[in-house]
Amino acid sequence: MTTAVPFVDLAALIRPSKAEYLAAFERLLDTGGFIGGPAVSDFEAAFARHTAAPHAIAVRTGTDALLLALRALGVGPGDEVITAANSFFATAEAISHAGATPVLADVDDATLLLDAADAARRVTPRTRCIIPVHLFGQIADMAAIGAVAAAHRLAVVEDSAQAHGATRGGPDGTTWRAGAIAEIAAFSFYPTKNLGALGEGGAITTRDAGLAERIRGLRDHGQAGRHDHVDIGYNARLDALQCACLTISLARLDAGNAARRQLAAHYRARLGELAGVRLVAEPAGSSPVYHLMVIRVDAARRDAIRERLAAAGIATAIHYPRPIHLQRAYAHLGQGPGSCPVAERAAHEMISLPMFPDLTIAQVDQVVDALAAALR
Repeated sequence: MTTAVPFVDLAALIRPSKAEYLAAFERLLDTGGFIGGPAVSDFEAAFARHTAAPHAIAVRTGTDALLLALRALGVGPGDEVITAANSFFATAEAISHAGATPVLADVDDATLLLDAADAARRVTPRTRCIIPVHLFGQIADMAAIGAVAAAHRLAVVEDSAQAHGATRGGPDGTTWRAGAIAEIAAFSFYPTKNLGALGEGGAITTRDAGLAERIRGLRDHGQAGRHDHVDIGYNARLDALQCACLTISLARLDAGNAARRQLAAHYRARLGELAGVRLVAEPAGSSPVYHLMVIRVDAARRDAIRERLAAAGIATAIHYPRPIHLQRAYAHLGQGPGSCPVAERAAHEMISLPMFPDLTIAQVDQVVDALAAALR
């Protein structure tokens, strides 16, 4: 059966700017400026302005962004880094590549974001850093996480891979923006992200000029200058073509996020009428960007519900079917079943419904009607 409602439509995301992308490619072909240069620096400046962070450094992937942020902070062998158990594997993977040990903490049952109290219980003398994950496009409770970090003198790295443009109310009536809350943050530009590259891509934002300078060196083989290697670094540069295209896409990000919020509001109004469906909570003052539209259903029925939706032409996904601490690669950590009960339970209940800016209200209604039928 032809999919009536796709999970995401990348062609639709590309179509409005296709001519601009092709023109940018032609300019680079004519100049030969494939690595570095104005295309990279212009995107970095534009992305820094958008996140309200003083510095942005483009890197090869979102995983590189997390790794280089940790390296810049001095996290390494012998250290522990606490993060959420229900993130994509790359969050913990970057900790391991930095030489540190990931410690997976549970999440809040309402928001599925890092539980600051559980993170605090997992702090040891070896803990150096906390990585809250702004999952599904919603900012974690950074006030509570910041308090834990301050009490134990820990660094904080925002995993903002799914949260380009998300905001949340901060203390004293301020508005916090993903990427400019903690000292340093990591973004992914994987094509399906709210701000997606035409391939792989990532960035780091920071308030600290010294950290920014070190990251620029780390992404380029640890060079302080040409052939002056002061660190063991990486080839983690983001190429000029991706940066040129990201600058074009960045101009449409706010409109795309507004469309996602409008779609999410309609989803939430309709889904709230269905018995057996649980929504991810939006805390007061939170303005998510709905990278994903996630619901929770009875775990015993989840797979059957997805099969019925597929039969009706509705594409869905699961983010993520197995928490990080239960992945075979991390069996050696000894965090077996029961160590993060909320994340473990939610992993069997979640369904990600179609969500992208070009989705229509009529398609949302089609998804909800099919879900209602599947629940019956």
